[in-house]
Amino acid sequence: MKKYLARLIGTLINIIGIFSSKQAAELAIKLFSTPKKGRKLTTEAHDFLDTAFKEEIDCDGTSIMSYRWIGKKETVLLVHGWESNTFRWRDLIANLKNLNHNIIALDAPAHGNSNGRFFNSLVYSKYIYKVAKKFNATIIIGHSVGGMSTVFSLYKYQLNFIDKLVILGAPSNFTGMFNRYKSMMGYSKKVSNAMDLYVLKHHKYPPDYFSAANFSKSINTKGLIIHDKHDDIIPFSDALDFKSNYKNSKLITTTGYGHSLKFDAVNKHIIDFISY
Repeated sequence: MKKYLARLIGTLINIIGIFSSKQAAELAIKLFSTPKKGRKLTTEAHDFLDTAFKEEIDCDGTSIMSYRWIGKKETVLLVHGWESNTFRWRDLIANLKNLNHNIIALDAPAHGNSNGRFFNSLVYSKYIYKVAKKFNATIIIGHSVGGMSTVFSLYKYQLNFIDKLVILGAPSNFTGMFNRYKSMMGYSKKVSNAMDLYVLKHHKYPPDYFSAANFSKSINTKGLIIHDKHDDIIPFSDALDFKSNYKNSKLITTTGYGHSLKFDAVNKHIIDFISY
């Protein structure tokens, strides 16, 4: 049903593209950048998040919700991915609290308790930079698009104060995600090309420029890449792409943990990495 609906919407946008490729591209990009509302946070989630010190941070007019659990050791920043929120880190936060780490997490724009209607990894990278700098983070852990956006942030803003980086199930490049979206929607070549031009106009570079794997060549921060071999959202080949470019990194391959990677064994790998 979801595939049928996606193709139906894609067909409608293709028809608009016959008359105005620019308008069709704008609609397609807007759809690509709009997270689904999803289910409301459960009482359990609210209760957990209420254990943190909450602070809204203004990022270019968008109010971003941050959460802080006080500790005496290094500050760890947690960065979630698409259509997620800070609650996804609950089990890892418990592990970090036991080790007395200072913990920071944020809800991305248009996610969780943050404001905004639209989301993209390039804007997210700026918010990651602002939060990391404000709270003096030295370790960042990012899942999925959150991991890719963190690499964008380290590259663009030169976050030399970050000592360690963990990326979980992260896409290695923007083009892969973009092309999978185009394919899912069945966009015509005319609409697809117009979408590429939209990215170039609004972000100064074409889509293939935004390669986190390529950017990681210049990152000296010690890195850990964790990716499941059968991830059905972000291909395992993206992890190999990262590993071949991110020289100061280690790759851990899992099997059967899927894209979420929310398992005790994964958390143990993370704790071992940031502790030594």
